[in-house]
Parts: sequence; C-alpha cells; structure tokens
Amino acid sequence: MHAHAVSVIVPAYRASGTLPACLQAIGASRLRPDEVIVVSDGGEDEETNRIANSSGARVVSLSRRVGPGGARNAGVSEARGDLLVFVDADVCVQPEAIGTLTSVLERDPKIDAVFGSYDSSPPRPNLVSQYRNLLHHFVHQRGREDAFTFWAGLGAIRRAAFEKIHGFDAERYPHPSIEDIDLGDRLRKSGGRMQLVKSAQGTHLKHWSLLGMISTDIFRRGLPWTELILASGKMPNDLNLGWRHRVGVGATGVAIAAALGALLEPRLLWLSGLAVITALVSASDVLAFLARERGVLFAIRAAPLHLVHLAAAGVAFVLGSARHLRRRFA
Repeated sequence: MHAHAVSVIVPAYRASGTLPACLQAIGASRLRPDEVIVVSDGGEDEETNRIANSSGARVVSLSRRVGPGGARNAGVSEARGDLLVFVDADVCVQPEAIGTLTSVLERDPKIDAVFGSYDSSPPRPNLVSQYRNLLHHFVHQRGREDAFTFWAGLGAIRRAAFEKIHGFDAERYPHPSIEDIDLGDRLRKSGGRMQLVKSAQGTHLKHWSLLGMISTDIFRRGLPWTELILASGKMPNDLNLGWRHRVGVGATGVAIAAALGALLEPRLLWLSGLAVITALVSASDVLAFLARERGVLFAIRAAPLHLVHLAAAGVAFVLGSARHLRRRFA
C-alpha cells in the first residue's frame, strides 16, 4: 500500500494511433494510480480527447501546442498526487513498472526521481525501429543506477522536487528534445538524487524512419545536449556519453574526413577504413547484444545504422560547439 497519492501524466500530441494501447497498459498496472491525466497538446485533436475520455482519464486540453515539457507541466498543475509518473503516449508500461518506480521513492526518501527503460520487444518490424528501440534498451540496461540524468518516457519524480526546480523548461524546449535531460541536470545541481530502475520497463510503439532518426539525433538530441554539456562544463561517463560512444563518434568523424580527403589523396582511404573498423570495434558490445536478441544477420544489417547514428552525433557535437562558442563570444 502506497502512502503517497500517485498521478500518472501522459502528454499527447496527435497520439490517437498509440494512446489506446498506452492507456490500456496503465489501466492494467498492478499498482493502480490514483489518477491518470492526459494532456492534449494543442487541443485540436478530437480523437485523442475522445480516447482519453473513454478510458476514464482526466483530460487537460491546451489551446496551443507547447511541446511535451509544457504539456507535462500543465498536467502537474492539475494533478493531486505527491508522486508524479510520466508516461509517453507511445509507451505501454509493463504491469509492474509504475509500482516499481513509485516503490523506490516510497522506500528511500533521499531519492527524488527515478526512471526505467524501453523493453527489448519493440513491435514495429522495420530495421530502423528495431535497432533504435533495442539500442535504447541496451544503453539503459548497461547504465549506472546512480543516475546523472532523467528520462520522462517512463519516469517518476516527487512533486516537491519537481516544483523546486520549476518543472520542465518549456520555453527553451518547445518541441520534443532533451527537456527531460535538462530537468535532470537542474535537479542534480539542486542537490537532488536520481536513480535508474532497470526492471521498470515499457514497450515503445514508435515507428522510426532513417531520416527521422538522423534528424532526431542531430537537431532534437545531439545539438541541444552538446550545448547543455558545454554550458555545465561536465560530461558524465554514462548512458549515451560512455567512453565507447565517444570513441565511436570520433572514429566515425575521422572516417568521413579521410574519405573526403581521399578524393584528393587516394592513400587516405586506408585511414578511412581503419577508422570505420575502430568505430565498429568500439560498438562491439552493442552489436553483440543485437546479435543475441535478433541474430547475427540482424546485427550485420544494423551495423551501418549504428555508424550513421555515430556520425549524426558527431555532426551534432560540431554544430552545438560552434553555436555555443558563437553565443559565448557574441
């Protein structure tokens, strides 16, 4: 029995395709939340509102789109619970997930926020979706439990801690981006503690395309994350920032530069090839995991996607660094 009221908040923007499954999974949770709030971001999607109402959730309809961070803030302002659980509209929580997260907060008052991960069973069959969701699962399952960051796809936070840092920065992040990473950074700077709870998992329903992956890696994740890291002056060796990832990004950058240079000096091709091998070796743990989960052929097919992912991260780092320096010396 939980001593604190639990509010589940689901930001939804044109989410009619995934919201029914999301809300059904929340309804099937072992721990039944005291309330479920669906925030219709923009309010023009009548189907999303209808689905939320028919599920028994409270609906908060916003007159203009504010992004997932602003939608979550709006949900918190309407919530009654002391423990706030965020679930994305394209995530189906496993039956124990909500109870597992909130139990950690109940047991240890020193922990302010907790989060889980995607599971290893993404339903979308295309290669990019399988690779992307499995990569997220792998990274979180290998991460340190004493976390440096926060993830709002499936995460929980104490209301007091949330209000202390004034919630998500919706003005800075008006679109899906690193609003949860930014919140975690501010929470940690305020003295708060976060924990990665690997057993709290949910199925990600999102369909990923190659162009969508590249755009997200550069503009929605890598670039703003680079600026946040440079502004804070710290780069934690965890999750997507582990040393293997850094080596892979650097090696992929060298591979691209050498391949371009080979147009003028063909002997640079050997350097490009060596750099590609280095990048793949640095990702051997990821590729081995993919082979265990989906077979060797799948891992071989996913290897070029991983190089694209690393290259996009490198581009984002260069662009983010340039923008940070321009602002600093402007």
